[in-house]
Amino acid sequence: MPSAAKKISKPRIGAHTPTTGGMAKRSIAYAKEIGAEAIQVFASSPRTWAMPEAKPELDNEFKIKAAELDIETYVHAPFLINLGSPTEATYKNSLAATAYALQRGADINALGVVIHTGSAVDVTHVDNAWKQIHEGMMPILNALPDDAPYLLLEPTAGQGQSLVKKLDDLENYLKALEYHPKVGICLDTCHVFAAGHDISAKGGMKATIDLLVEIAGIERFQLVHANDSMDVCGALKDRHQNLGEGHIGIDPFKELLAHPAVANAPLILETPGLELMHGQEVALLKKLRG
Repeated sequence: MPSAAKKISKPRIGAHTPTTGGMAKRSIAYAKEIGAEAIQVFASSPRTWAMPEAKPELDNEFKIKAAELDIETYVHAPFLINLGSPTEATYKNSLAATAYALQRGADINALGVVIHTGSAVDVTHVDNAWKQIHEGMMPILNALPDDAPYLLLEPTAGQGQSLVKKLDDLENYLKALEYHPKVGICLDTCHVFAAGHDISAKGGMKATIDLLVEIAGIERFQLVHANDSMDVCGALKDRHQNLGEGHIGIDPFKELLAHPAVANAPLILETPGLELMHGQEVALLKKLRG
């Protein structure tokens, strides 16, 4: 276990880590190299429906190493998941992939599993989308044990028939999931900016977090994807940029880190680059955290 003399400040700071070669080896080594206090991993391919069988010995090795370094872990579910899809095969695969990701999260002691809030695809399908999300997800959520990871809803960039175009729409999602106690929120700074919340303006980040807390409750705000944006506010484009090199800038992240609601919501980088760049950005966020 880490030395008692070293206490990690809140919120924790880290990055999405690669898993090629195994989480116990690659992800942990990456976390150590960049100075991460929390990490996010893919537990399966992010771009296929493949659900490989778990390997308990490798999961245990990862858990031991993460505990030794006092690293908190989160899982990002596959990008293909769209619980609101009007296509039956996509919907059923999305339910199965979500359940699988939650199980894999439990296998590695992850605190949360992130899924994108998705899209109705067709404007005529919106009402049905909420119904099928409720019908498909409630049995999965109700079967979760108390120590299971949280399902973390990540609003997208607001494009097309997004079910959560702006943060206000999270209320519909939470209603569809009956405000289940195992449901939380992951705020992606690039997504929320793309959707039209101007977090680059002075006070904009605070106002946005205040709104999120008002809608979902502070206890559901559990993770931040800390990304700058290649595009302007309201562009509806999900293109991440390195911190300070996009249209959001550095000051909003200082504002973010100062907000009391963020204390228990780790910041995870999903920006371009690998160890060198992420190490610099982790150091920057730690400096801003103070």
